[in-house]
Amino acid sequence: MHFFGYFPHVPEHITHEQISTVVGSDEPKGREILTLKKRSQTYRIDMLLRVLLIVQQLLQENRHGSKRDIYYMHPSAFKGVCWQWVGTFDSDYSAHVLVLRSTLCCRLVMGWLKFREAGRKFDCLSSLNTAFPVPVLVEEVEDVVSLADYILVVEKETVFQRLANDMFCKTNRCIVVTGRGYPDVSTRRFLRLLMEKLQIPVHCLVDCDPYGFEILATYRFGSMQMAYDIESLRAPEMKWLGAFPSDSEVYGVPQQCLLPLTEEDKKRTEAMLLRCYLKREMPQWRLELETMLKRGVKFEIEALSVHSLSFLSEVYIPSKIRSEVSFH
Repeated sequence: MHFFGYFPHVPEHITHEQISTVVGSDEPKGREILTLKKRSQTYRIDMLLRVLLIVQQLLQENRHGSKRDIYYMHPSAFKGVCWQWVGTFDSDYSAHVLVLRSTLCCRLVMGWLKFREAGRKFDCLSSLNTAFPVPVLVEEVEDVVSLADYILVVEKETVFQRLANDMFCKTNRCIVVTGRGYPDVSTRRFLRLLMEKLQIPVHCLVDCDPYGFEILATYRFGSMQMAYDIESLRAPEMKWLGAFPSDSEVYGVPQQCLLPLTEEDKKRTEAMLLRCYLKREMPQWRLELETMLKRGVKFEIEALSVHSLSFLSEVYIPSKIRSEVSFH
């Protein structure tokens, strides 16, 4: 097999120094650079170069991207890729060319907000798209000031970082919070405090899967484990912004980005459908769950990156907010 491209030589094991040489090559187009005897070698090189081209694009645009972002930019090409290998590549080279990982171990907030916690000042307004830690001592939070029109709670840190990188809070007057998955007590208490102090709408964006819905339900209704303190932990006016099962059609999510529900997913969904508060208070949420179960597929928020890296921040969320397509 013959491989054509820009690079004068791509050895089997590429060092950091060789990466620099390859990226800086001025060789003309179309010259044969490498002969590969095994198809697996060709595939590996192809995937590596695809990732590097995305890296080059991100660097030129001064942007960051996660592995999920990269996957959903070319889902057909990356389908079946061993992401453990991509993770190894990421670990080796991310400090130089790929993904900037957050070193923070706490829950995060950014946007049109400032407050004090135990005498310490948190001025998110001074740097709208910079992540600040959610306060731990929520009972000592005071002097809450905000110019936001709404609060957006996102399930995952990767989505939070995508919005930060896209300067979402600069163009949208809002506060963005993430509990980095299942929210802890401090995040839920802080969110409840913001709702009480600011009296502005709260929207929640989670993956379209049973675990995302479980996180949404925990924010809105609280958890059985903390039932004794439910009033200070729940967000009763929270609206479900997405992702809905129906969004896969409305926003053109390709079939290859849809994942089949596992047996565990189905059992979890069926159990959630039996919850009395869904029947009594949130019939529309229940209908969406039934739709997901009927279709038998789920998808991640990052699947919207198939259209463009910034589709989530530039199209999806603004369109949802403008049309107020939230279930509450």
